[in-house]
Amino acid sequence: MVLDLECQQGLGENFCQEGDQKAGKDFRLKRIMTKLESLKKSSHFQTVLKHRVINSDLFTIYRTKNFIKKTKEAKKLYISFIMKKKIGNAVKRNRIKRKLKSIVQKLLKMNSLINLNYTYIIFGKEKAYKEHHDSLFEKMKKSFKRMDGAKL
Repeated sequence: MVLDLECQQGLGENFCQEGDQKAGKDFRLKRIMTKLESLKKSSHFQTVLKHRVINSDLFTIYRTKNFIKKTKEAKKLYISFIMKKKIGNAVKRNRIKRKLKSIVQKLLKMNSLINLNYTYIIFGKEKAYKEHHDSLFEKMKKSFKRMDGAKL
């Protein structure tokens, strides 16, 4: 209430404008954000796994053209993160998945290197567990750049 009175009196004019700008930025970010959607059906996994694109010592990326019908209401990236059970315990596997997922989210926000017209599956490998986030980010960034040049 006090803030509304300050805005009306002109005392807190800068404060009111900053608040409006912050609200506007949040609104724009919500509209632009892409939702990561995981694959659910076994047939979807089989379709994507036929096309290997990038293989490195930290991860393997499979990709194919989108075959899942999209809704018009929101941008969705169909992507799944997979770990083999041979790699450590659940804590280790989940940590690798979280690392890879956060890197994909950063890539979507920064450069939009990831093409939303494709469906991806990323297999994490054991070396990614000890790899530093920055170096893992750079390697994945290079991989997605290289994929844009690759023909399918």
